Amino acid sequence: MWQTVATAPFGCDLGLAVVDRGGTHALVFPCRRAPGGWTNSATSEWVDVRPTHWREWSVQSRAERQVS
Repeated sequence: MWQTVATAPFGCDLGLAVVDRGGTHALVFPCRRAPGGWTNSATSEWVDVRPTHWREWSVQSRAERQVS
């Protein structure tokens, strides 16, 4: 279940949803909330995103990643 980004916890892998001109999309890689932004969980590199929602990360099929 998607939660508002303001409630995202620190220190755990999360799935993020972002909104762009094409609509709402779930990122295909897990991120971690960090002071000042978001990092890619696998690489620890900063990710330039402004997510609207989050959920616990789990390995899912591409179809299940769509935000409803």
